[in-house]
Amino acid sequence: MKHLPIGPLYYEFSRHHQPRLRIAPGETLVVASEDALSGQIRTNADRRDKEAMPYSNPLTGPIWIEGAAPGDSLAVTIHQIRPTIGQCATRTADPKQLCEWLGSDCPHGTHVCPIRDDLIYWSDTITIPYTPMLGCLGTAPDWGSPTTAPAGPHGGNMDLIETCPGNTILLPVFVPGGLLSLGDAHAAMGHGELSATGLEMPAETTLTVNLRKGQTIPGPRIESPSEIMAVASGAPMERSLAQAFAYLILWMESEFGWDRWRAYDLLTHVAKISVGYYGIGTVAAKIERRYLNGTLS
Repeated sequence: MKHLPIGPLYYEFSRHHQPRLRIAPGETLVVASEDALSGQIRTNADRRDKEAMPYSNPLTGPIWIEGAAPGDSLAVTIHQIRPTIGQCATRTADPKQLCEWLGSDCPHGTHVCPIRDDLIYWSDTITIPYTPMLGCLGTAPDWGSPTTAPAGPHGGNMDLIETCPGNTILLPVFVPGGLLSLGDAHAAMGHGELSATGLEMPAETTLTVNLRKGQTIPGPRIESPSEIMAVASGAPMERSLAQAFAYLILWMESEFGWDRWRAYDLLTHVAKISVGYYGIGTVAAKIERRYLNGTLS
């Protein structure tokens, strides 16, 4: 099994970065990543120094997938996300949109939590289940070089709890080789990532990358054993939500034989949503697989 260690920390999904690893479709590999805080917070006394490191969400990669070409899709199945230093860190120094109601005098809020036995020790009396996910996962666009702050059709900083072990994330290929990169692992995160910081940790992610030749998709999709999900991002969030639902409807039509208007009707009653960081408006629209093979007429 190939292993990609932490190397240069990239903060853009760019076709101009040279591949650090080349793999064949279907290979399983282990990818190490630094935390979203660029490793600056290891104790409660540490502070995020944006003068020394102004960017967030460093990436490991890019990874070249042999045979991947524009118009294809990558299918990235996450098997395991393992913490590498036995702890995670968060901070609450930037209340941003909440300042209107809470004020702007928020303390720095550096908070380091041990991880043991599949539990995150948030305090002496509160534990949180260890439910890891990747905040950043994406391919390189064929135009521009988006940073690791937003999300978009290439994937990016989606911050969805469903980019987790057991699920497969589908990503469009825009350039030869796909140029897959990842990072921003979280030990856990709530819907909306309220403080813009999850329980951040350096990690090793075990994943398998498959290639779906000729499968052109408009943006990221997520397949779980029980659901399918279409992802969209941007503000205002209500527009992203409408777009994600439209993408889900078109997916149901093209691959599951649904009439789009019947799918529209069904989703009105059974759909669910997942919300990434609320400040950039990333959402996933979901439907359980048990509905997909129902009566289509």
